[in-house]
Amino acid sequence: MPTREERITGGLYGLLIGDALGVPYEFHEPRQLPPSEAIEYEPPAGFYRSHDGVPPGTWSDDGAHALCLLDSLLYHGRLDLEDLGRRLVNWYEWGYLAVDGKVFDVGIQTSTALAHFRAGTPALTSGPKGERDNGNGSLMRVLPLALWHQGDDAQLASDAMTQSRVTHGHMRSQVCCALYCLWARRILEGAADPWAQALATFRELYPEGVEARTELDTNIARPDAEEPPGAGSGYVVDCLRSARQCVVAGRDYEAVVKAAIRLGHDTDTTAAVAGGIAGLMYGMQGIPERWRTALRGQDLVEPLVKKLLAHARG
Repeated sequence: MPTREERITGGLYGLLIGDALGVPYEFHEPRQLPPSEAIEYEPPAGFYRSHDGVPPGTWSDDGAHALCLLDSLLYHGRLDLEDLGRRLVNWYEWGYLAVDGKVFDVGIQTSTALAHFRAGTPALTSGPKGERDNGNGSLMRVLPLALWHQGDDAQLASDAMTQSRVTHGHMRSQVCCALYCLWARRILEGAADPWAQALATFRELYPEGVEARTELDTNIARPDAEEPPGAGSGYVVDCLRSARQCVVAGRDYEAVVKAAIRLGHDTDTTAAVAGGIAGLMYGMQGIPERWRTALRGQDLVEPLVKKLLAHARG
C-alpha cells in the first residue's frame, strides 16, 4: 500500500499527468477518439490533435491553476483569495506556472472572472455566479487544498467553497469543490467507501434548508437516486460525476485516466479531476513510469512537492 506521502505526491502528479494526457484529445466526440490502448501523450498517426503545436506531456490551465493555488497556500500558510487571484492573473498574462510560460487554454468564465478581478472587483466576488456559470474551472484546481489542509472537515469544506468564488461563484460549483476535497481526504484517511463518507460528512456539515445542502441534494447527488452516466462535459456536476464513474470502474491509474479521456469533450479536465483521485488511491508509483518521466515542466513542480511534503510532516 502506498504511504501517505506517496499518495499526496501521486495526487498532485496524477492531476498534472491526467491533464497533460488529455490535452491533445480535447473537444473531440467519443467516436472520434482512438482506442484506449492508443491513448498516450503523443496521439497515433493521423489523429487530428487539439492544441497543435503544444509539445506532448504539457499540462494546460488545469495544472497551472492547481499549482497557483498550491503555491499560494504554501507561501501564506492559509487560503488568501486576493493572492490566489493575483497568481491566476499572472498565469493568464505572463504564463506563471505554465509549462514554457505559455498559456494556450482558458475557459470563458475564468477569463471573465479574471477581467473583473483586474478591474478591481474583490476576489471573493469576482467569479460569475449565475445559473449558467457552472463550468468546471474551480473544481479542476482544488485538489491541492485537500493535500495541504490540516484543519477539520468544516474548515476544509468552507475553504474549498471559498476558493471557487475567485472564478466560479455559483453555489453549485462551490459545493462540487467541497465534496471533491472531502472525497480526497477520505481516501487519504483510508476510508472503506470514501465517496459515501464524503457525502455523509457534507450532509452533517450542511443541514437541510441550507443553500449548499439544497444544491447537493437537488443538483449534484440526490439521495437514493441513480446518477446519470458521465458525459465528460465542462459542466461542473457532470465533470465530478464523470470522474467518479471512471474511478469506480478503473482498476488502476492508467485505466482511470484513459476512461476519462474516452468520454471525449473536456478530456483534459475530466482526466485531471479523475487522475488526481486515482493518484491518491494508487500513489506515485501507481502512475506509469513512461508518463511520469515524460511530463514536461517538472522543474516547476518538484520544489512545490518538497514544500508540500514538509508541510504534511508538520
